[in-house]
Amino acid sequence: EETFYRIDGKSWMMMGRDRSVVDVPLDHPSASKQHAVIQYRKKGGGTVAPYVMDLETVNGSFLNGEKIEPRRFYELLHGDVLKFGSSTREFVAMNADAV
Repeated sequence: EETFYRIDGKSWMMMGRDRSVVDVPLDHPSASKQHAVIQYRKKGGGTVAPYVMDLETVNGSFLNGEKIEPRRFYELLHGDVLKFGSSTREFVAMNADAV
């Protein structure tokens, strides 16, 4: 089953287990209450792009199969795959016009 999460109108989106504060719930026990954030940031030339940051979690966040360093932004490109903790659920970054 596919679920689409859009961040239109927001500059960020929180992911984690704590449903009282997150925008995208991660219902896996290896996910932290506040696990990661996706945020739109300005790049060189003034363009805006989405970035992901792990929030110093115990079980980590993964971008295209590679564990990312906590508290560092990584640009998301169309087709990038995110995973959180040891969950097998995949989140795929897609341009809005591709949905």
